[in-house]
Amino acid sequence: MVDVLTSAVVHRSRSEVAAYAADPDNAPEWYANIRSASWRTPPPLAVGSEVDFAARFLGRDLAYTYRVEDFVPGERLVMATAQGPFPMRTTYTWADDGEGGTVMTLRNEGAPRGFAAMVAPFMEAMMRRATTKDLARLKEILEPS
Repeated sequence: MVDVLTSAVVHRSRSEVAAYAADPDNAPEWYANIRSASWRTPPPLAVGSEVDFAARFLGRDLAYTYRVEDFVPGERLVMATAQGPFPMRTTYTWADDGEGGTVMTLRNEGAPRGFAAMVAPFMEAMMRRATTKDLARLKEILEPS
């Protein structure tokens, strides 16, 4: 089992952070490993929406489809793999930090299969490092200079 939880404070309003982060079209800008995102179902994002992602992780090209399971704009987004190398659920949550900024939490949990299951502890550490960098990139994009 892999369960990676990271968070960051972004000094922008919750509505701005959530709108940007929840838009799959923005994923290649702030996720280092995501190369492209394409809508399988028509936008806008809603429960049942599906998005295909192409990524590179641990030196391998990956293609997977995420289906939105839960979406409350400005509060939470839960997506799970509908197709991909192993079952994964990604949850974004957004909360006010009390100072006009937003605490964004990113959680990835899943059950790798086959070879990936044997390297799950290593994979978890690499995912934690990657998601920490991704949230730092999100801050860099969204915070005023």
